[in-house]
Amino acid sequence: MSEPALSLADLPAIELSAAYATGTLSPVDVMQAVLDRVDAWEGAIAATYALDPEGALATAREAESRWRTGTALGPLDGVPVTVKEMIATKGVPKPMGTAASILVPEPEDAPPAARLREAGAVIFAKTTAPDFGMLSSGLSSLHPLTRNPWALDCNPGGSSAGAGAAAAAGYGPLHIGTDIGGSVRLPAGWCGIFGFKPSNGRIPIDPPYMGRCAGPMTRTVADAALMMTALSLPDARDFTSLPPQQIDWMDLSGDVKGLRIGLMIDAGAGSPVEPEVRAAIERAGAIFAAGGADVVPVAPYLTEELFEGFDTFFRARFWAETKDLPRDRYERILPYIREWVEPGANIGGLALYEGYKALQTMREIGVRFSQRFDYVLSPVAPMPAFPAELPGPSNDPARPFDHIAYTMPLNMTEQPAASINCGYTAGGLPIGLQIAGARFDDLGVLRVAQWFETARDEQRPWPLPRA
Repeated sequence: MSEPALSLADLPAIELSAAYATGTLSPVDVMQAVLDRVDAWEGAIAATYALDPEGALATAREAESRWRTGTALGPLDGVPVTVKEMIATKGVPKPMGTAASILVPEPEDAPPAARLREAGAVIFAKTTAPDFGMLSSGLSSLHPLTRNPWALDCNPGGSSAGAGAAAAAGYGPLHIGTDIGGSVRLPAGWCGIFGFKPSNGRIPIDPPYMGRCAGPMTRTVADAALMMTALSLPDARDFTSLPPQQIDWMDLSGDVKGLRIGLMIDAGAGSPVEPEVRAAIERAGAIFAAGGADVVPVAPYLTEELFEGFDTFFRARFWAETKDLPRDRYERILPYIREWVEPGANIGGLALYEGYKALQTMREIGVRFSQRFDYVLSPVAPMPAFPAELPGPSNDPARPFDHIAYTMPLNMTEQPAASINCGYTAGGLPIGLQIAGARFDDLGVLRVAQWFETARDEQRPWPLPRA
């Protein structure tokens, strides 16, 4: 099935809300266009779980009535949105991407879903993730393989795999993922969209955990900012959340003149950056320099020893969380993940402490590093999208994290960071630029990303469903 390059499913959320206000568009028509787009793409990319067309149209009709009677809940009212399956939504099981889960309907919305629903957004589907969110891949023991719309033989990345694929395919304008080591930014980079990991605690989440954030995944910076107007509202369930702050999320004006910007090409650990990625990031740095920024090449602060500490700690953590599963359920977990986690049984208390200490050291030196600059540019990942069937770029359970050396440290330092497309490989695959700011400078990262969105080279058309 093919369709015109532009449809209601492709319109940004900020345009939809303006059109709803004037009555030139209806939330029902937009929702139907999005469902048509899903119907055209889903057989190829398998991005959704718990798709609810009937419920979505009913919710859209309620939003349509509010806009017509002047009682709209705000600019997100009637705008389609997907929610990653790791974020609970009332009445829908949360399988965590794995066949090892028991499917029990969730009793209530987790904070991000609650804020979106309160704002009137139409949650029409959950998006897929790999087992327990433990892979940067669309591979799951429960769901069909999620693929990248730019190239169906390529992976969308993960763990917010379905969200990245859905945004690139045009399943409406708004999507939300979660990120503990790059799970928003990696699929954003590989799918050519915008992904934003805010300062830890900026978006309340339940359950909270060290490094864990929720973040918008959209086609434009402005739409991510619009999502932040709702997502950043307080929720007492997250005991790690930041105090509520009045931030004018839609004030994205500004330029980069006079900013001191670090350009970090080498991550200091993990896989080496590939030539096409390096060239695209260097080109992005040149665009910032042409805009008046002081762009300074910088050496990394991450080391292999600190990087291995992350692996040790999270391997032990995941072993502790899965070791007591009944055998028949444990064996449903992807073999790759089991092969990675089982050595965790032999990690003693001292090694576990040293892994945790490595994370704290990473936090300390990373924050000090960031204080030298207004913002830091780097690749999101050292390579472009990899084959769809693989659990990760290296396909090596002994070193499963070699592609997250640019993204993961920013979860430990709790800094805001964004992924935005900055170029393409010779084969047409997107390449993500990471923009990181100082802790709590979420709006600043969005402003710099908005500037780059207008200054970057012309973007290629979004992929369309195959005929």
